[in-house]
Amino acid sequence: MSRVPLSVLDLVPVSAGSTPSEALHDTIDLAREAEAAGYARYWLAEHHLNPGVAGSAPNLVMGAVAAATSSIRIGSAATLVGNVRALQIVEAFGTLVGLYGPRFDLGLGRSGAPAPGSGPRPPTPTTADLPSDEVVDGLVVPAPFPFRIAPGSRFALQAELLGRVPGDVERFADELDTIRAFFAGTFERDGVVVEATPASRSTGAPELWIHGSTGGESARTAGALGLPYGANYHSSPGTVLASVRAYRDAFRPGVRDTPHVIVSADVLVADTDAQATRLGRGYGAWVHSIRSGTGAIPYPSPEDAPELSDDLVTTVADRLSTRFVGAPEHVVEQLATLRRVTGADELLVTTITHAHDARVRSYRLLAEAWGV
Repeated sequence: MSRVPLSVLDLVPVSAGSTPSEALHDTIDLAREAEAAGYARYWLAEHHLNPGVAGSAPNLVMGAVAAATSSIRIGSAATLVGNVRALQIVEAFGTLVGLYGPRFDLGLGRSGAPAPGSGPRPPTPTTADLPSDEVVDGLVVPAPFPFRIAPGSRFALQAELLGRVPGDVERFADELDTIRAFFAGTFERDGVVVEATPASRSTGAPELWIHGSTGGESARTAGALGLPYGANYHSSPGTVLASVRAYRDAFRPGVRDTPHVIVSADVLVADTDAQATRLGRGYGAWVHSIRSGTGAIPYPSPEDAPELSDDLVTTVADRLSTRFVGAPEHVVEQLATLRRVTGADELLVTTITHAHDARVRSYRLLAEAWGV
């Protein structure tokens, strides 16, 4: 079986008993290890107001990763357009390219926390309203999680502090046009070309990606422009097939001649299935802390991981059933199934453990078994 490239998605997780500073330094170490192991890309996520996640300023971390590595591609997955304006994005990535060369991937997303005053959220569906879990050619595709942002949650506070306003996600297409024009050197105002220094045609431009979790606007926009697309199995496994399908249905030759998809997966590898299962304890509590709106907790150790009650397990069941945990050969088989069912051209792997050395070893074992 042919192997597609593997890449790393890093949230910069903070372990219980550790500090955000230590988490940031662990990221630099992991990036070096990932480059040595043969991973193609090292992408950083954007998360705010989470005690257990230090990846709130990915543009800054990308620069540190670039300074510590030499060849691996570095990027964002994703820079959320609702949180920042096009000019700021272009200037930040223009700076990175100017300092470290054109090995950056600018991944754009349109969502994030909705703005205060955006109107009522749809009611949370009941179990009877949701489709059943499926197994599609060996891949678990759970019912989509009925995500709803509660007033007073960290998500709502994040939106307030980031200055989100009603309808800001609707400017995604316009912001995308502005970003592309600046990097192409074609942005004009009153008939005059305006440059966003240091971004310029002479410096080079990052590779542009669009990321999405559903079959909505992000997938359709990426397809219509012929851009590469990132689909989230790790955080929204119930919608990944619809997301990829919408992208391919909308695809027209543009930046690329043919569709190109990277699909993410949550993975944990150890020498044996039993060791991996033990290291994976605490994942359910960590996911629940995010979905509850209180913010990600520092990732617990296997010994101190809290047990979730049956009703709380139900709220994270989709993530538990789609995390690939086990010995190398077991996880490789699951990733191969994900690639086959989604038709992914690349796979993006995110791994979280309490101990940094266990996380590094997980990536090493997977790289060796996958043959990167």
